[in-house]
This record gives sequence, structure tokens and C-alpha cells, in this order.
Amino acid sequence: MDPVLWSPRPDRIEHSALRAHLDWLEEREGRPFPDHDAFHAWSIEDVDRFWVAVVEYFEVEFSAPWTQVRTAEEMPRTRWFTGARLNWAQRALSTGADDAPALVCVQEGGGAAREITFAELRRSVAAVAGWLRRAGVRPGDRVGAYLPNTEHAVIGALAAAAVGAVWACCSPDFGADGTIGRLAQLEPTVLIAADGYHWNGKEIDRGDVVAQLRENLPTLRHVVHVPYVFDRPDPEGSTPWSELLAVDEAPQFEQVEFSHPLWVLFTSGTTGLPKGLVHGHGGITCEGLKWAGLYAGMRPGERMFAFTSTGWALWNMQVNTLMHGAAIVLYEGSPGHPAGAVWEVAARTRADVMLLGAAVITASANTGVSPRRDHDLSRLRHVMVSGSALPPAGYHWVLEHVSPDLRIDSTSGGTDISGAFVGANEYTPVRAGRIGGSLAGVDCAAWDEDGRPVVDEVGDLVITQPMPSMPVQLWNDPDFTRYTESYFDTWPGVWRHGDWVTMHADGSVSIHGRSDSTLNRQGVRLGSSDFYDVLETMPEIAETLVVGVDLPDDGYWLGLFVVPADGHVLDDDLRKTIVTTLRTRLTARHVPDEIVQAPAVPHTLSGKRLEVPIKKLLSGRPLEKAANIASVDDPDALRWYARFAQERNGDA
Repeated sequence: MDPVLWSPRPDRIEHSALRAHLDWLEEREGRPFPDHDAFHAWSIEDVDRFWVAVVEYFEVEFSAPWTQVRTAEEMPRTRWFTGARLNWAQRALSTGADDAPALVCVQEGGGAAREITFAELRRSVAAVAGWLRRAGVRPGDRVGAYLPNTEHAVIGALAAAAVGAVWACCSPDFGADGTIGRLAQLEPTVLIAADGYHWNGKEIDRGDVVAQLRENLPTLRHVVHVPYVFDRPDPEGSTPWSELLAVDEAPQFEQVEFSHPLWVLFTSGTTGLPKGLVHGHGGITCEGLKWAGLYAGMRPGERMFAFTSTGWALWNMQVNTLMHGAAIVLYEGSPGHPAGAVWEVAARTRADVMLLGAAVITASANTGVSPRRDHDLSRLRHVMVSGSALPPAGYHWVLEHVSPDLRIDSTSGGTDISGAFVGANEYTPVRAGRIGGSLAGVDCAAWDEDGRPVVDEVGDLVITQPMPSMPVQLWNDPDFTRYTESYFDTWPGVWRHGDWVTMHADGSVSIHGRSDSTLNRQGVRLGSSDFYDVLETMPEIAETLVVGVDLPDDGYWLGLFVVPADGHVLDDDLRKTIVTTLRTRLTARHVPDEIVQAPAVPHTLSGKRLEVPIKKLLSGRPLEKAANIASVDDPDALRWYARFAQERNGDA
């Protein structure tokens, strides 16, 4: 077993938000809950009772009562708390004290943080909701947005929800094609769009993209212009953001059914049209209360800093922090300009909890910064890591260079449920490369290809009981066809997430990568993340991508693409070092058949390597059928792989 890097002190556990809930639960249930293991076991023994307890503990106010906790239909048709009516935005704004900060807004390049109190946020949301109603927006209508991580996005999402409209936001690092491919599906009547954003010391102008959105979204009746970066006149025919805030309105929240659509999140869209995942008011309320309250442990007066864009599910997850009377730090810009910027922001805004991608930590480590040396991070108690598995070296770097008394919480879940399946909790020690375990209310397991649970072996991550925050539906999928194909085709009624995982006997979890891109060599499954963990600590290497392709006659080709670090090339010496490193630190099976120098590794716009599309290219698929190029951060890099695959397949 991996050595323990950090263990919680008894007093930390005793004063945690999770322990307070368990104390309440002991009285309610008349049984002991000595730790999280007991809590999780109970939560999946009686999933219905668990979620009722969440509703009661956090005092969710339904304007109409529920008649049934859960319908009898199996996933994906399960419905929760039937009959209940509520409004997510009303709950999000109900807790914080008037004079307490709700939003702390920071822009790349320093400068004073702007604080928006809960009273100011409530007033702004009521005003924008009033404008939307006067503009003809009704429950079920769609409000689209093209906004960076600023207060405008939070206010817009809450206001749309207050009206009962459906919110969908694309980050302005998306180009026109990628944004249109998402928003056009929804036929929005209103678009709220900023003129640009900041990145790596540059002001990025998005006026031309917004113009293309207006031309290609024919259902728009109103376009709201947010003058965020540039001082220039509002585009002709648009409404300035200031006009939405000009009229004070009494707060009014449309009471909607528990499963009424709240927002649409889009999957990466690496192939075909991006899938629109529709989440409901009630499910997101329950998941947000549980995740932000019991696992992030947020309380009034605290602050969560999630480094995210509006196009990533972490953005939606962080907004639920408001439900607990805590503030969210909205940072708009690059995490590494200047080097270590993300840690300077955490210190300056006095963040208690951080939520960020594993790639941000790896990038910080590679710059040589030491946040602990340069900044006061004494309030930071908890770092949550998502997006991909944090390599073991990342754990050591955080404890050495951020704080030795920090709970590192590697999580996995994401867009699909706007939350997490697995992660740490206040009781679990921190081990490098290990996730603490399953979260309460999540009945997950690793299954082999025959649908049998396996322990201490690699298997497919499955969820065997429904969760309220699973999508209510996929957009434009009334008969659940795409929904079923996406998650339930392998085992009807069982959610197959598409990750290879190991559920260890001690309850901890290892994520090995996507099961549709996981390598299977000589009958042994190899996780792509294992390669990255080993190779990307080498100073000669900037990034790698590993792909396995099935060949005729049961053959198999394992290819490793290497992007050398500045000042290095992939020569015979580096190839030998890679082979030796993989053989000694992993196994001989991990030694690739071919090591290829590549100019770059392309990613989705949320930062995930395009393993599956490149695998499809190497299997003979044309580029247009292998990937949606509008959803790629570096289209030229992807075209390089397409040419490489064409040449290689021609030679073969």
C-alpha cells in the first residue's frame, strides 16, 4: 500500500461540517456513525432515506410537497421527489448574510479584488430576472451566454433560473463553430455575450465571434452586450448589460417541478455534435448541498476558489457554494501568468478551499515556483483536484510547496452529474495517486467485462443506483435513445461511466483513464494516466500522448507521441531513457512499439487529451469522422496527427 502522506488530526475531524452532519444523523437514525465508511454504507443501503436526510438537514424548502422519493423506473428514467416544487436560484441566494461577500472578482494581472455582497447579488439577480421577464422569457425558454468567469455569468445563471428558463454558457475561449454547435441546438431567445477576455497578458477580442453567433442563432430575440475588456460602443441592435441592472425589482422565483431543466452542460464533443446534458433544479440543489456542504465543508464566511472557465462543470459546481452562505472567488485569466498566479490569487483572496485541474498543479511544479515561500496561504485547508488523476509527484509538490498540513482531495465525476462520484472526506488519509473513496449516495463499483464486481483489479466504473443529479435527459432526446446509448448500452439500468478504475480493498480508488481509450496489451489493461505520471516528470519532456490500436490478426500497436521540452529533441538517447523508465517504473508491457516526436498534444477545450479521436485516426477513420475540430484547442496539431495516421496507414 502507498505510504500515508497526510492524516487528519482528531480536532479537525471533530470540528468539521461532515462530523456535524453525522452527529445530527445519529440522533435522527438512532444509530452510530463513527466515520465516513459507516456513513457511506448506510447511504447506499437506503439511497432514498439518505437523500431525504440531505433535504431535511439542509432544510430545503419545497413550495409544494413531494409525494414519492423516487419513481420505480430504472435509470435513465428515474425521477426524484415527484410533486415537489422549488427553485434552485432561490435556495442559492437564501443563506448568506446581506453584508457578507458572495462573489470575489479578480482579473489577470493583479489589481484589487472586487467584492459583491449577498445583498448586492440578490438585487442584481432580481433586476436581471425582471428584465428577462419583460423581454418575454418564460419557463423552459433558453438563455444562452458567451461569458468569461466573471460576476455577469453568475448573475445571469441565477436570473435565468429564477425565471424558470434554461441556462447554457460557453466560455469565450471557444471559437464560433464550437459555440454555435452547442447553443444552436438549444434555440435560445436571449444571448448574453462579452466582448473579450484576458489570457497570458493579452486582451483577446471576441467581437467578431459574437457577430457570427448573432448571424447563426436565428431564434435570438435579444442580444445583451457585456463591455468587459474594451471601451467601445455597444454593437448595433444589442442591449447593454447596464440596462438589465437599471430597474430594481422585488425578488421573484418561479416555482418549478423538481426535475424542471435548470441548465445544459455539454460534453467535450470530440466526435459528432456535442451532447447536451440537461440537469434539473432539484437534483442540482441536492448534489450541491451535499458536495459543497459535506465534502468541501463550506460554511458562512468562508471562500472557495475554483480555477475554471464557464465551459467546465467545475464552474457550475462552485456556484453551489453560495447555498452555504460562503463566497466564491471568480478569477478571470490564465493560471500561470505570471508563474504561480493561481496561488497568488488564492492568498490575496484568503481562500479556504481551492478546486482546480491536476494540469494546473503539474504546470505550477514545472515553473519552479514555491507558493508557500512567496505567499500567505495560512487559511487554505483543502485543495480539491479534478479533470484528470493527479500524478504522485503532484501530491508531494503540494505538501512541500503549498502547505504540509493540507488535505489533498483528488476527485472524479464531472460534467455528467455536475458533481463527483469519488473523492476524499474528512476521515481519509492522503496517499499519493489514490482517491479517498466513494462519496455518500454513490453506489459505484468496478465491473469486469462479464458484469461482475472486482476488487484490487482494473474494471469499468459503474453506478448501480440512481442519483438525483444525473441528467434528467439529453437535449433533443425525448425517447432517451442517445442517453441510453451513452451510459446504459452495456448493462441496461446500470450507468457505465467510461473510466477504468481499481476499487481497492481499503475503499480507496485509482482512476486509470477512459475505458474507451485504455490500452489492452497482451490481454492486460494499461491505463494511459500511468504513462503520463511517469514520463511527464522528466525534464526533457513537455507532454506525451499514448494510443493503442488493434491490428489485423490480433495484432496490436502501442504508440507513444512525445512533445520534447524546450531545448530538447527526441533523439536515440531520450528514446532509450523513456524505454528504461517505463520498463523499470511500470512493466515491460508498457514499452511502446514506436516512439514518435510530435509538435503538440491536442486537447478538448476543457483540457482533456484527444486520445480517442487520435486512436480513431490511426485506425483509419478520416479526420471529419474522428473528431469535431471545433472542440479542439489546437486544430493544427490534430491535423498533424491526421497526416501522420494517413502516412502510417498507407505504409502499412
